[in-house]
Amino acid sequence: MKPILASLVTTAALFAYTGSQAQTMRPFLDFKTADAIRDHCLTNAGQAGHAIAVAVFDDGGDLVSYSNHGASPAAAAVAQWKGRSAAVYRRSTRETAAWNAPTAPMIATMEGGMPLFARDGTPIGGVGVSGASSEFDAECGTRAAEAAGLRVSRPEPGSE
Repeated sequence: MKPILASLVTTAALFAYTGSQAQTMRPFLDFKTADAIRDHCLTNAGQAGHAIAVAVFDDGGDLVSYSNHGASPAAAAVAQWKGRSAAVYRRSTRETAAWNAPTAPMIATMEGGMPLFARDGTPIGGVGVSGASSEFDAECGTRAAEAAGLRVSRPEPGSE
């Protein structure tokens, strides 16, 4: 019985230890939020009569959520291109298009990709929308991100 008690005490002590952490936690894009962004955008586009594709990426440019809701295969590929660009460059694709750097890796040069930031300004990913006009694609991604409680631009220092 004493070895079991000693083991339980040791285990409890390990769980209670709150020493310095090796890593600081920061906001990240989870599947539930990515799916909410995708679904909000699909609903908005459906109500407007548009067939679109939506791709949501994490801050490393990895696909987290995706749907092609009746858009062409080309529009589906463009949505992924826009979303990955917004995630890795942390800028809207409208902005990256103005950079005139079309051969930069993973850079999109068409409006419709929006970066995703946590409320505190931490970059957490990007969303790409394609299938309607570029203006609608960008607005759809922006509204969906905001509905999920995220930002599509960093807050100005001291504004929060």
